[in-house]
Amino acid sequence: MSRKIELLAPGGDVEAIKAAIVAGANAVYCGLDMFNARNRASNLSYDELNGVLRLAHEHNCEVFLTLNVVILEHEVVSLVRLLNKLVNSGIDGIIVQDLGIFNIVKKHFPSLHIHASTQLTTHNEGQILFLHKIGATRVNLSRELNLGEIKALTTVAHDHDVLTEVFVHGALCIAFSGQCYSSSVSVGNSGNRGRCSQACRDEYEVTAEGHRFPLNLKDNSAYFDLPELVDAGVDSLKVEGRIKGAHYVYTVVDTWRKQINNFIESGKLLADDSNLHKVFNRSFTNSFLQGDLNKKMFTDNPRDNSVNYAVEKNNAISVVQIHDIKQDLYNEKNALGAELADKIKDLNIDKVTLTFAFTAKENTPLTLNIMAGNTSFEVKTDSLLRVADEIAITPETIDKRFRSFSNATFDLAPINFDNFDANLTVPFKEITDLKNQAAFLLNGSRNVINHVDVPALPKHEKVSSTPKLSLLIANEKDLHLADVTDADIYFKLPESLKKNCLKHITLLQENPRLIPWFPAVLIGKDYLESVKILEQVKPKRIVTNNTGIAYKAYEMGIEWVAGPFLNTTNSHALLTLKEELNCAGAFISNEINRGQIRNITCPENFKLCYSIYHPILMMTSRQCFFQQTVGCKKPAIDAGCMLKCEKATTITNVKGISFAVDKQKGGYPSIYNHEQFLNFNAVNDFSHLFDEFFVDLTNIGAGSKQEQDKVELIKHFEALLAGNDDAKAELDNLVPISTNAQYVQGL
Repeated sequence: MSRKIELLAPGGDVEAIKAAIVAGANAVYCGLDMFNARNRASNLSYDELNGVLRLAHEHNCEVFLTLNVVILEHEVVSLVRLLNKLVNSGIDGIIVQDLGIFNIVKKHFPSLHIHASTQLTTHNEGQILFLHKIGATRVNLSRELNLGEIKALTTVAHDHDVLTEVFVHGALCIAFSGQCYSSSVSVGNSGNRGRCSQACRDEYEVTAEGHRFPLNLKDNSAYFDLPELVDAGVDSLKVEGRIKGAHYVYTVVDTWRKQINNFIESGKLLADDSNLHKVFNRSFTNSFLQGDLNKKMFTDNPRDNSVNYAVEKNNAISVVQIHDIKQDLYNEKNALGAELADKIKDLNIDKVTLTFAFTAKENTPLTLNIMAGNTSFEVKTDSLLRVADEIAITPETIDKRFRSFSNATFDLAPINFDNFDANLTVPFKEITDLKNQAAFLLNGSRNVINHVDVPALPKHEKVSSTPKLSLLIANEKDLHLADVTDADIYFKLPESLKKNCLKHITLLQENPRLIPWFPAVLIGKDYLESVKILEQVKPKRIVTNNTGIAYKAYEMGIEWVAGPFLNTTNSHALLTLKEELNCAGAFISNEINRGQIRNITCPENFKLCYSIYHPILMMTSRQCFFQQTVGCKKPAIDAGCMLKCEKATTITNVKGISFAVDKQKGGYPSIYNHEQFLNFNAVNDFSHLFDEFFVDLTNIGAGSKQEQDKVELIKHFEALLAGNDDAKAELDNLVPISTNAQYVQGL
């Protein structure tokens, strides 16, 4: 087998990165203390990152930096400052969620390789094309995909010179990554900012099925799926775990390294995965990969299962037997720890000691001898030194110009001027050339890229002089609402569509006023059926929360608006959408607050939208929430579940807060907050910025709440936009359980 299979390891701190290197990782991914989606990891300082880069590259291991959070407008300056450092650091790639970073990097830092984060929820071929268009060189595919889907998407990716990576070991989120707002809604810590509080691991009141942890999935392990992943053409096998310690990283990566090597050499798999069970795990499942979404994927133990596994494997029953098994496990863990400690004891990330020695003698070039660690260089001026007529080159002049080499990578010793004669000179330009030659050699014989200033974006007038109202419906019974308002009416299409069914095509053709609204997740045939809707209806305009549909609309010349679940939080993200894919407008994320919205500028002739009333989505899953709550007779999810099931229930956490669990026909199981989002303040604060204020009149996520009078709601929202303050009281009466907490707390 000639194709490289990359083993990509997590590095939450320096020790974990060392562990990954000695265990045989081909690459590690790590984060700084800013702009990364694992705030609970120790993370690295910038000086540590430079040391890690040197150490990893010495061991033929690449380093990818996580910048995988959404970026706020006021952070763009700090982001650009960081990119200016990274572009000369030797970093092998950056992992990105925010669409604005794509625009900045593609324009100003094109030598950086961009990897699309799992937070971008990549699960259909259109999304691969979208990400390729905006500059991604690699995509991390959604964890929910099965092997057949992975193979199909990898084929598309390779046709466009894009690599794919797949998570093969570690924790599973029950929600689609990038589409989970549970932590943001409940405690104000957004998963889109690396602050997930893991509500899915929380304890809830015992469900009808007898479960206290009804959202808690086992960990992912594709250890025995390696042949199928290789056959699928996957380029990188990614281990999750930046919050885990060095012992965990070493054990998992070493075990996977041996499996990969054995398969490459013999075409066979090792049968022993026991070491994977000796470090933290919640038991293992490969059901997403196998496309078998069953009840066995869940576990009522969100904590470490390693002891339980050892006890069960050895059939220990008595207290003495259990004690002995535990002791054996601890001894084995300690032995692995000692093995790791021995292997990394001589690894360090200290700055490289750098010494400069200048030689200045008449009628010879000015010479600089450089010693960087164990490597030496010599550089010289083109001209010969001569006696100075006026201004001579002095040690002070040299020291001032070359002191900047004491930086995150090098510890510059006092410059040596022992062989530096006085009253000599060469053209000062050649001293600058000498410095540039030194910088080139110390930068791995790569040209140093000059600092880039990213200019502030111009402000443009908004499209509409006064903001308009728009509505979302999802049921034909609400078509009569078109008779009571001039507002734009969006029709929410389901996440799952029956193959070759003409229902929605006919509906949209017979009601041309309806503007198709595409959901965030469209996998496999559901993406293809959605594309058919575009091709056969040929709508003038759509709203899409799925970038794959966005790309198809761009290809077809259909006007499209980016929906609220694309998590747009800054002006550069808007520019990516406009410049790369001819987007006509976008919803600004409801996760950000008044201050974070204030300075956003939109591209020219680009519409900005904002939702002021909607059910608050907490999470959407490909798994079934009802198996662990109210129960389901089916052993696993099948094709009919998506199309036919319309169950609803509630779950209540131990604090007594209930959440609506909702499953619409044709929709994924979802969980919603008990409060509706209702925000009058945005209308007062941003009528000068937003072209459109949006209200969601679907019944999705309503749970057991009584259905509201939608005609009355429309009347009062129109009055609100017209400046009638009495409408606020009327709306409060119609929507008694509401909040605008996200607008206050922000990200």
